[in-house]
Amino acid sequence: MFRNYFKIAWRNLWNNKGYSVINIGGLALGMAVALIIGLWMQDELSYNSYFSKKDRIAALFQSQTFNSETGTGPAIPRPLEKALRDGYADNFKHLVMSSWNESQYLNYEEKSLSKTGNFMQREAPEMLDLNILKGEKDGLREINSIMLSESVAKALFGEEEPIGKVIKVNSQYDMEVSAVYEDIPINNSFNDAEYIMPWEKYLSIRDWVRNAEDQWGNNSFQMFVQIADNTSMEKVTATIKDVKKTLNEDTAEFNPQLFLFPMKDWYLRGNFENGQQTGGRIKYVWLFGIIGAFVLLLACINFMNLSTARSEKRAKEVGIRKSIGSQRNQLINQFLSESLLVVFFAFCIAVLIVLLSINGFNDLSKKVISFPWGSSIFWLSALVFVLLTSLLAGSYPALYLSSFRPVDVLKGTFKSGKYAGLPRKILVVVQFTVSVAFIIGTVIVMQQINHAKNRPVGYDKEGLVQIPTMSQDFEGKYDLMRSEFLNSGAVVEMSSSSSPTTQIWSNRSGFDWEGKPEGFQEDLAWTEVSWEYAKSLNMKILEGRDFSREFASDSNAVLINQTAKKYMGLTNPVGMLIEDDDEEDPEPPMKIIGVVEDMIAQSPYEPVKQGIYVFDKHGNSSYYNLRLNPKQSASQNIAVIERVFKAHFPDIPFQYDFVDDEYGEKFASEERIGTLSGIFTALAILISCLGLFGLTSFVAEQRTKEIGVRKVLGASVFNVWNMLSKDFLKLVIISCFIAIPISYYVMNGWLQDYPYHVIMEWWIFVLAVIGALAITLLTVSFQAIKAANANPVKSLRTE
Repeated sequence: MFRNYFKIAWRNLWNNKGYSVINIGGLALGMAVALIIGLWMQDELSYNSYFSKKDRIAALFQSQTFNSETGTGPAIPRPLEKALRDGYADNFKHLVMSSWNESQYLNYEEKSLSKTGNFMQREAPEMLDLNILKGEKDGLREINSIMLSESVAKALFGEEEPIGKVIKVNSQYDMEVSAVYEDIPINNSFNDAEYIMPWEKYLSIRDWVRNAEDQWGNNSFQMFVQIADNTSMEKVTATIKDVKKTLNEDTAEFNPQLFLFPMKDWYLRGNFENGQQTGGRIKYVWLFGIIGAFVLLLACINFMNLSTARSEKRAKEVGIRKSIGSQRNQLINQFLSESLLVVFFAFCIAVLIVLLSINGFNDLSKKVISFPWGSSIFWLSALVFVLLTSLLAGSYPALYLSSFRPVDVLKGTFKSGKYAGLPRKILVVVQFTVSVAFIIGTVIVMQQINHAKNRPVGYDKEGLVQIPTMSQDFEGKYDLMRSEFLNSGAVVEMSSSSSPTTQIWSNRSGFDWEGKPEGFQEDLAWTEVSWEYAKSLNMKILEGRDFSREFASDSNAVLINQTAKKYMGLTNPVGMLIEDDDEEDPEPPMKIIGVVEDMIAQSPYEPVKQGIYVFDKHGNSSYYNLRLNPKQSASQNIAVIERVFKAHFPDIPFQYDFVDDEYGEKFASEERIGTLSGIFTALAILISCLGLFGLTSFVAEQRTKEIGVRKVLGASVFNVWNMLSKDFLKLVIISCFIAIPISYYVMNGWLQDYPYHVIMEWWIFVLAVIGALAITLLTVSFQAIKAANANPVKSLRTE
């Protein structure tokens, strides 16, 4: 019986090739979109699945309140380690202090590599359950040991045995390789941990780290924990939340609240606003999931519409089958078999489309997704996916066609009925409502990106290059290197800074100044810079002056930005003193010598943070900032700079970044979303147009004789075109009126996540309506004009 069902289904597809191509092609596109979004969602939702203990691992976070605004993050003070080990050890199976991810130069014989990693305590490899390929898991036992990832070990030693080999780090200290661990996959935290060195080594080489042992206000460290088997994240958080506030009165005014942030939430739910978790990338996972579902729905609507529209052509078939004894359930099975066959063919084509596009999708989304040929779960899911799509697309046509009365059909009195086309009209409205909403959403996303890109950045990022200088080899050589680079002709100005131009690495509090409000809790972005910082970045001095080597007193001078001036409540800031309120070891008073234009150093979608630029008298440089010679090409300048660099630092790899590229990375996530949204919107419109094209073809075919009569009676091509087009245009206009308020509501909510955002203008919605109507006219007009130009003699010859 089922064989017969599929044979008849195949015959119907073959006899109606045009409609079969539209149905299968539309479904294939819809299913391909759903498949590739499904693979992307699976990759996102499986983030950190490499770590077997991810449900028991957490990062220690803290929330602190400054002037009624609560900030949340993973930066914690070092004394918390001792406090938790001494008083709360029963809550933890492992407790691991860690540095932030750092870049180090690893040298072995003639090879020199720049790699990123962490200094971590001894329990880290066990807690993270690293897959040790060579050596031992307890690889951080000795202070001069280092654990390397598999790719780094291979890059340094080739096929040689790495265990026991001694490498030099930053040309300063020797480290012996104690273990090699499997590279952590890219869709996991710590995937950039290409080495791990002992925490004890960190203490021995960094004075400020050792000195931070009792500094409760120095939030410069990370802590990762694995909770004990007999407790939960919530219970541990409740136990430790007030530890910092209880043990240190100086920080109590900021109401520090500690909590455990589970590893499973780090990637997808890492956003906090005013102390509350507000989601994160998970919103994009659900957003694209909804897009995939809607695109597939559009394709299914095409199938439903075309199947029911051709109902009169199948009516006699149904009548004859029923008259010779077919039951309704058998007819339903027949039509569902046709649906299953169409969906099966569409799925095969969809898989081919995915295979052809997955590399491009990976480049666009910055993923490493491969087609899961060997996954039984995927193929089982695919089977369910095909069956569900078959039911979704075929259930309504099957129920509708199987309901025909054989007596009416065979007597020739069967008519579709006054409201028979209503469901099809509703489905067309749904299709174009989704398409128009997609158009509006995509335009607003791209507008938001361009709005932020066009925002003044406060400095000239073109022709500006950064070179990392975190190795001790650079200490005391700034003036020498500045002279060498300027004399080379490739650089017209140079400075140094304690953080990159596009980031803020340090925040400070604990200052006093004249007029400071009682109880005011300041939080200032802190950057230590050389004399020429503002000049090398082409920053605009709004008040006062820049740092100058001519004034010895400038070693205790500072620049502040516009936002800091407002934030601190200063009217005439130039000449005012900012004093350190640390009674035990105060810094000398700092004199404000100038106010600079606000510079975007964090997210371009958020307000600029209040910042202070302090003269670097301690040599805390982390970057050289080089202004390239505009009279020469960038490649020429870089080649000269590299020669000068290598002449002084032969064992250190030459690394540099163009600041405009680094700044552009701040838009990468939104740009990917915008591009993907644009692609999926285009596919949604294409699928909707395929369905509209098929319906127009059918209507033109159904009304062939009517068109012939009208033409004989004098109707023009325009009259016929207008008759066939106006009904579809009405449906699209209704769609626009539904889509506009929905898209406004959704996109307005999305924009509220960005303090600095575009205002939705009325013309966006008008443009979307005009675009939808134009697309509809183009789609409908082809068949309408073709029908209008047909010879009426051919359509009326049988009358």
